[in-house]
Amino acid sequence: MSLNGKNKESNEIADTIDTLVKVSRENSSSMWRDIAERLSGGSRRYASINVGKINRLSNDGDIVIVPGSVLGSGIINKKVTLSALKISKSAMEKLQKSGSSFKPIKQFATENPKVKNPKILR
Repeated sequence: MSLNGKNKESNEIADTIDTLVKVSRENSSSMWRDIAERLSGGSRRYASINVGKINRLSNDGDIVIVPGSVLGSGIINKKVTLSALKISKSAMEKLQKSGSSFKPIKQFATENPKVKNPKILR
């Protein structure tokens, strides 16, 4: 099955899907292809994760990938590296206060094509 983002209304999401497929092929990484498949489905299937859930399911220093959006409900006091399709303003503020870092999935995949042991939350 060939994946492409051409059927997506948002050019940003279409570019992200195409980039993830390219990174997956170049680096033989099935993880990035799996995330591209999740994003190529309907937007109702995207993950919506609160920072409180990220705090509960992760440890300091973890790499957390969310194939969807991160919302600001809850607290986060762990220092994680977070990558997601979208992030709310309140979630970004809470991440910055905790010392965590955030990068969009497209940027994170190109900079870290062979990331080891990330936590994919949905």
